[in-house]
Amino acid sequence: MINNIQARKTSNGMNEEIEELLTHGVERIYPDKSTLEKVLMSGKKIRLYYGIDPTGSTLHLGHLVQLLKLRKFQDLGHEVIILIGDFTAQIGDPTDKQATRKPLTHKQVLENAKKYKKQIGKILDLKKSNIRFVHNEKWTNKLTPEDMLELASHFTVSNLLTRDMFQERIKAGREVYMHEFLYPIFQAYDAVTLDVDLQIGGNDQMFNMLAGRDLMKRKKHKEMFVLTTKLLIDPTGKKMGKTEGNMITLNDSANDMFGKIMSWSDSMIALGFEICTNLDLGDFTNEKPRDQKIKLAHEIVSIYHGDEAAKEAENNFTETFSKGGIPKDIKTVKMSKDTPLVEVFLEHKLVSSKSEFNRLNKEGAIKEIENGVYRIGKHRFLRIEQI
Repeated sequence: MINNIQARKTSNGMNEEIEELLTHGVERIYPDKSTLEKVLMSGKKIRLYYGIDPTGSTLHLGHLVQLLKLRKFQDLGHEVIILIGDFTAQIGDPTDKQATRKPLTHKQVLENAKKYKKQIGKILDLKKSNIRFVHNEKWTNKLTPEDMLELASHFTVSNLLTRDMFQERIKAGREVYMHEFLYPIFQAYDAVTLDVDLQIGGNDQMFNMLAGRDLMKRKKHKEMFVLTTKLLIDPTGKKMGKTEGNMITLNDSANDMFGKIMSWSDSMIALGFEICTNLDLGDFTNEKPRDQKIKLAHEIVSIYHGDEAAKEAENNFTETFSKGGIPKDIKTVKMSKDTPLVEVFLEHKLVSSKSEFNRLNKEGAIKEIENGVYRIGKHRFLRIEQI
């Protein structure tokens, strides 16, 4: 569903695809963009990896950002490694977490990851020889106590304590547990074990990836590049994901995906185009925000579900909301009449928190438009049948 990259040259000879690859949706490159650019322009084929901890049963739009970037590297002939963190997911990445994650068993982690390959295969070409999947439990569980001591000797307590979330917890009087403290070390060991030239991840993973870069220098005397992508965030600055309850999963139907994107704030349009598509918002600057958002939703759905599904989802959305009607596929739930409305909305992910519910309710954005049919904002609907 992603067209292969066609090499194009700018007037000054620079490869446009490499330029776009290193700028479109990119937050930072370590040590710097120009050095990585020279390597790619030389024609050298590099090995890069992207790690995913299976803490949930489905990938989401935040993962799409990196997968699109990986597809471009794949189409340019580079070797792409998808690392399934079946060991590290049992620890739980402490990034952005104000409390310790609930521990997962290896069995739970593997169950979560069951459909990942199929979902990733909608973006990356699994038939090509330049992609492979690995699991970090395979090598991490082989570490002996002596190995762990040697590995830990390359890191300092003061450096690991500089992580923002650790500092925030300490200031708030919350605990930082040793297994969380070790997480960056284990992720760094992944990079060294795979002997990669480049690691890709969201900007929130910068600390962990730079730990890998430092360990690579110490153990292999090798310069590993790190590329961080911009994060998909909502208007409040919160990362779109399962923790915040505002994610779009790659398991969502084309209609659900389209409708959820259309419910985004207009302020998210530019970021959505930059990191979730290969389109340039500049081509649509003369259009109204709603029309821009329709193109954004169509493109994202098309990337994952195909153009026909995107057209159908757009038609369904337009027919429903241009007439102010109720979606044909509205979700219906059965609830006791004594169940508070906020609990129903929270359970079914229509709001991310009680504070969001209270805000929307205060703004008049939650309405019962028919008996038992609620509209939340402009594009979210739920039918509640009392039992």
